[in-house]
Amino acid sequence: MENKKLTTIDDYIALFPVEVQEILESLRAAILETAPGTVETIAYQMPTFRLKGKNLVHFAAYKQHIGFYPTPSPIEHFADELAAYKTSKGAIQFPIGQSLPFDLIRRIVAFRVTQVQPNTPK
Repeated sequence: MENKKLTTIDDYIALFPVEVQEILESLRAAILETAPGTVETIAYQMPTFRLKGKNLVHFAAYKQHIGFYPTPSPIEHFADELAAYKTSKGAIQFPIGQSLPFDLIRRIVAFRVTQVQPNTPK
């Protein structure tokens, strides 16, 4: 990735090859569909989605994987379903070349929405 300061998610996505751009656009769409009212921004040089002024999730593309950063609690909550993926305290790695688990990603985002907006129906 270039060292220029990114200002939009479109700028970020444009840095990658077309096949990775398609994955990132699909991930972006899944997040926005699941969390209406989300504001897109760049934080930590990554696409970031904010809700009610709080970070909801981030993502980033790397050579071998897509990093998805939903905070630690969803990773703990969905641990059994995430067993096939490399995870750390606040990150999930989805290998490039494998389909993203969009159903699981949507449920993780919905879980985060309920954490940011506690009165949101699950």
